[in-house]
Amino acid sequence: MDEDRDDFEFERRFFCRELPQELNDGDPPTLIVQSYFVHEDNYALRVRLQAEGISRPMDEHTDALNVLLEEREHFTAASMTAKGPSIGGTRYEAERPLDVNIAAELVVRGGSLIVKNRYGIWLGEDWWNVDIFGGLNAPLVVAEVERSGPVTDLVIPPFCITEITDDPRFSNDGLAQHPYSTWAEAFEEELHSQGSHFLQNFGANRSLE
Repeated sequence: MDEDRDDFEFERRFFCRELPQELNDGDPPTLIVQSYFVHEDNYALRVRLQAEGISRPMDEHTDALNVLLEEREHFTAASMTAKGPSIGGTRYEAERPLDVNIAAELVVRGGSLIVKNRYGIWLGEDWWNVDIFGGLNAPLVVAEVERSGPVTDLVIPPFCITEITDDPRFSNDGLAQHPYSTWAEAFEEELHSQGSHFLQNFGANRSLE
């Protein structure tokens, strides 16, 4: 075991309306299927499989288990991760690699599944991941930035509508338990009445020119 492994993640996350045009260049995303075997009070145990170069549509008809079974031979990376609650953009996350075949068997046998396409791009000085969710979480789009330390003085691109960093509803384990489609209308009403907000305790929030 690597005693120097840093088991914390520092990230900020944002609700988006659609795939940013900057990412719509025709390159296939990373296909992700993951299952949560524990997801309570924002604590979670996750098994994830990833496939590169595979493009699957993400809509309300996309079934995570079917995607896994149909694309099983294309998944080349897997991991098991224990997560704690997100507090101020910091979350305990202990991730360890897992044999792909073992991971697939675990996901087939249980847990609460999520399927998504992940796109990535450099914007300013940060690498952004943008996730397009399928199944009961469609048409949710979430953008996130992760660093080795607190995400301060962030350049926020215009496709980020509002910040959801510490909103447990939007954590992947939260979405596994209570999919976005079951409360999307209530969230839209909330966003309309309260407006967008961005955390102010991470230095200056800057706009991408």
